[in-house]
Amino acid sequence: MILAACTPAASQSTAPAASGASAAPLGGTISILAIWTAEEQDTFLSVIQPWVDANDVTVEYTGTRDLSTDLTNLVDGNSPPDIAGLPNVGAMVDFARNGDLIPLADFMDLKQLEADYNEGWIEDAKVDGKLVGVWAKGGVKGLIWYNPKQFTASSYEVPTDWASFDALVEKIKSDGTTPWGVGLESGPDSGWPGTDWIEDLVLRQSGPEVYDAWWGGTQKWSSPEIKKAFEAFGKWAADPAYVNGGPNTALSTPFGNGGDCLFTDPPKCYLHHQASFISGNFETNNAGKAIAGETYDFFPMPGDAFNGATTTGDLFGMFVDTPQARSLMKYLTTVEAQKLWVEKGGNISANRNVPLDSYPDETSRKIAEALNGAEVVRLDAGDKMPAQMGRAFFGAILDYVKNPGDLDKILADLDKVQAEAYAQ
Repeated sequence: MILAACTPAASQSTAPAASGASAAPLGGTISILAIWTAEEQDTFLSVIQPWVDANDVTVEYTGTRDLSTDLTNLVDGNSPPDIAGLPNVGAMVDFARNGDLIPLADFMDLKQLEADYNEGWIEDAKVDGKLVGVWAKGGVKGLIWYNPKQFTASSYEVPTDWASFDALVEKIKSDGTTPWGVGLESGPDSGWPGTDWIEDLVLRQSGPEVYDAWWGGTQKWSSPEIKKAFEAFGKWAADPAYVNGGPNTALSTPFGNGGDCLFTDPPKCYLHHQASFISGNFETNNAGKAIAGETYDFFPMPGDAFNGATTTGDLFGMFVDTPQARSLMKYLTTVEAQKLWVEKGGNISANRNVPLDSYPDETSRKIAEALNGAEVVRLDAGDKMPAQMGRAFFGAILDYVKNPGDLDKILADLDKVQAEAYAQ
């Protein structure tokens, strides 16, 4: 999920260095629009600097926190950037079907892409079978965070499969502590952390075919497979015996604070389900207490029947077909570019051939290793659903945690939204 704040756009023109240029540099100019500003903008520009130096291209970069609005306005005004970050997969689909995005297969090295990226990443960058996007960087969902010191003190062990995972949760509860810390509040997007749970469970319980049919609108929400995932989530998230503070507290706790109970003494929870980016929240909220590898670590959510990873990431698309745009789109997918991203810290590469020793800390290395080792990789399903369906999904999570006995009605209502949203 990309959360955009409305802040003024930042524009920067980067003049290339002449030294180190290739024998036949491209020259010219490329315009780029993306969500990154401030330090993130500096990181992106440093990632593409080797390409700039080698090709003698001037970069006109604009960073905006309101990427969706600004990109749409530029495209509608017939003045799109050459390449741009895409707000989400749904926007990619819309731009592609409107004929705004340039298909990439004519110039991208597809065999190299297949060697570098899990097939899930490649498929998630296609629209109607055509490759129209590349992944600048990735992120991993479906991680279970825990406090190693507290685990050791309580003689708990990291589970290796679903049975031992479920047994661990039951053991924590029977020992007198609520196992889970959960935060579902996120302003107008409240509920999205729960959608990540459902996505992880659908993929791990029922596999990629059901997962793809579900986000694609042909698998009903009321089907046994999707209901099973909701019930597995609700067994923990909707029961006061399993959630720190109870379900009502989970509903009102900001998602960035949901794991703070890992760091209390004694612990108020032992487990927290959240994406790779949450480590920053741990350290900000619990200064001096949250220390990577010492007081927080993670393990991937084990599979029930399938082992997989749900992901998020930043996509780029090409809106104007120029030699400079083609060249930069190819560069962004390379091990060279991806290695520079991860060396800056806080980033995970979708390219599985980036050396693990490129990551600056053990936690990032482990996350990358878990992603690279996943049998099945699928993008966050909610990001691929029509906007109307995604919003209903958020709301359904909140309704279910409040009233778990209403599950059948909640799923039936989602079926109705599905019929409307996918008919448009």
